[in-house]
Amino acid sequence: MRVLRLVIAILFMGAGALHFINTDLYLKIMPPYIPWHLAMVYISGVAEIAGGIGLLVPILRKPAAWGLVVLLIAVFPANVYMAVDHIQVTTDPIPQALLWARLPMQAVMIWLVLYSVRKL
Repeated sequence: MRVLRLVIAILFMGAGALHFINTDLYLKIMPPYIPWHLAMVYISGVAEIAGGIGLLVPILRKPAAWGLVVLLIAVFPANVYMAVDHIQVTTDPIPQALLWARLPMQAVMIWLVLYSVRKL
């Protein structure tokens, strides 16, 4: 459980850092109906970093996990937009099937986050 939690924490912190390192990538997948694209990219990046750190602090672990669940739900429209509108963020095109496969992976990520903080 500790190893899983550590891996998830590192993944979220790394993904959050990428919001600041490669902002343009995240701006490309922002649905047009979401306001303040740049602010939302930065806010979600901070939330991912904070959530990842929170998973590592025992007293913050459960609130951080639930915060990450909310975040995963909140960013889901960007993943839908990316799949539906065939948004490409890399020079080598991502296969359409992979874009669609990301959608159910959100549910898997939610489960993993919650599983990683449960008591045995």
